[in-house]
Amino acid sequence: MSNYLAQSWLIDRRHALRAMGTCISLPFLECMVPLNAAEPAASPGRSAFIYLANGVHSLNYQITTPGEGYEFSRSLAPLEAYRHVITPVSGMHHPGSLGHHHNCIDIWLTGGKIGPSERNTISVDQKIAEVTAEHTRYPSIEIALTQGSLAWTADGVQLPAMRRCSEIFASLFEEPKGGVEAQRRALRRKASVLDDNLAEVRQLEQKMGAADKGRLDQYLTSVREAEIRARRADAWLDTPLPEIDEADRRRTNRDIPQTQAGDYFRTVYDLIVLAFQTDVTRVATFSLGGEGDAFAIPEIGITESRHQLSHHGGDEGYIEKLTNYDTFAIEQFRYFLSRLEETKDLNGQPLLGSTMSLFGSGMCYGHSHGNANLPLVLAGGTDLGLTHGTHLDFNQGHFDGYQLDKPGEHYGLCSRPANHDAHMSNLLLLMAQRMGVETDAFGDSNTVVDL
Repeated sequence: MSNYLAQSWLIDRRHALRAMGTCISLPFLECMVPLNAAEPAASPGRSAFIYLANGVHSLNYQITTPGEGYEFSRSLAPLEAYRHVITPVSGMHHPGSLGHHHNCIDIWLTGGKIGPSERNTISVDQKIAEVTAEHTRYPSIEIALTQGSLAWTADGVQLPAMRRCSEIFASLFEEPKGGVEAQRRALRRKASVLDDNLAEVRQLEQKMGAADKGRLDQYLTSVREAEIRARRADAWLDTPLPEIDEADRRRTNRDIPQTQAGDYFRTVYDLIVLAFQTDVTRVATFSLGGEGDAFAIPEIGITESRHQLSHHGGDEGYIEKLTNYDTFAIEQFRYFLSRLEETKDLNGQPLLGSTMSLFGSGMCYGHSHGNANLPLVLAGGTDLGLTHGTHLDFNQGHFDGYQLDKPGEHYGLCSRPANHDAHMSNLLLLMAQRMGVETDAFGDSNTVVDL
């Protein structure tokens, strides 16, 4: 976007487009920042959530010293240069996942409890998107290497995910196929069909029992959400897409073979950075693979799947490879932080300050499907009030200390929470509140993390 040197006017940050009765706020544009302002306009908050399947090799991952001055573990060592903007977190868990490994990824961002008669609940990224969606072209972006996304609607429906980098780029920065008017006609047809659906369902509602009405309410919520998304997308067709310079286009608009995992991870991170910088969205999720199918990394000599390595059975070769895999994934996360640090918002401030990033897993120790003491790292977001530089350890005061020289004892900590009150939803609640969600609870939270 061009910088207007002779700027003599200012668009209000809340200036809205009106289309089909829907109010859509404009994205964060350069012309919204006064050239002679005493202080730069505040950057909008952003949030990214990155999932690593099958936990970690906890003996080589665990930080053992709480508070400030902690020593980085072998696996987390790549993040040492970012000590001042990260907080490793130990001792948290999701009560709804204890004893089950198949749904760790599903409830990582929901804090829900999935069972034969229970549906998942809304994920924190979508809770945040409810607040940020009115300001951006897309409420959120969902990226996943192999399986479905980390994102779940209030109805307990998993949102689809994109994988191919060229597909992600096109969905964010290119005109729709067939042109704007063709897309507008399609969106309005969709809105019309949804309206007809609502009218027909309302006629049936009077004849339904209580159980059917409960299921109907879930359906109606989905229809309303789809209708809102269609009308917002229609309105945003009147706003030009951001201009992407050639260097960024070459960096992100390309497809990478699965055998080049690092290149793929970094390109996805570049896409998220570009999406945040241009304010097409403020919420992103990225899953590095599902619990049963996380892929190999032949470029560093790992031909086995992550799932296979996590069931190492004490094999030293597998343990070494799993640790290398952990370290490799964290190195790519460090790259994401470096890109956020060097990329400036339109007010000239690094994106790292306005972007919270949560990296981690819904499992701790894959060999026994241990899902307590979850490996988590919260980074960035200092402009949103987060304070970093310490190891936030919820195990402290509830156990006799880490016993990494006694693997059996330590693995037990990964399966049974030392601190039963340390729910991961307490951390998700903090992130939601810092993004402007007005709520005192999320998922199975019982308090909010003080950070």
